Amino acid sequence: MSSQRRVTGYRKKLAMVLAIAFILLMWQIAAWSLPDFLMPGVPTVLARLWEEIQAPAFRTALWGSLTRLGGGYGAALLFGIGFGLIGAVLFFFREVLKSAIIILQSIPSIAWVPLFLILMGFGNLPIIVVVAIAAFFPAALSVMNATESVQQVHVSAARVMGASRWGMLRRVYLPAVMPELITGAQLAFGNAWRALISAEMLVGFGKGLGRTLAYSGETADMVGVMTNILAIAILAALIDQVILENLKHRLLRYQYV
Repeated sequence: MSSQRRVTGYRKKLAMVLAIAFILLMWQIAAWSLPDFLMPGVPTVLARLWEEIQAPAFRTALWGSLTRLGGGYGAALLFGIGFGLIGAVLFFFREVLKSAIIILQSIPSIAWVPLFLILMGFGNLPIIVVVAIAAFFPAALSVMNATESVQQVHVSAARVMGASRWGMLRRVYLPAVMPELITGAQLAFGNAWRALISAEMLVGFGKGLGRTLAYSGETADMVGVMTNILAIAILAALIDQVILENLKHRLLRYQYV
């Protein structure tokens, strides 16, 4: 019996290519089945996307979305990982935080937008905060759950050797939770990206991929709608597979030997 548990190398790339081909095929079949004004075909949308990429307005929208994503996602990882590790040594704090997250994560991220618009006014800050909230929950929960599974013998050995709480976090808990931390960061990115696009569509100001998508829908430009959806999907896949996945391989290289 083979002990291989993970698809690697060219087979993983082949799986990605097949998944993309299947999605595009289903899209094209839908386009053949519906009128052009309802569902444009893949070649039409790809041609429009190529034109948009060369337009300054598209690059401005792209930069606006990436700036908001970086601010919100970065803050979520910082606080999520930090609070999750603190919960490893402060057990009561961990239970309070976990209970709060369980309650708050049931609220859709987009529901926070009107509140933050009233409190913070129109600008980038409300969107960044919504993105941070969406990404904070999986980041913090993954780290806290991982700290609970750290072997007690390692914790006891560190205490016997006189490790402080900071030393415990840095030398025991952080290395032990690294796999779950990376997985939580990838889950957090998915939440952050969806919250970003939804918030940009709802707020209706400034430049961003979400706002561009909303405008295309308002003007019944189905080619523009599908072009923006495709751009959003491609960008999310690139960030996840090129940046986060490579970071995962570097930090957890011992699992891919």
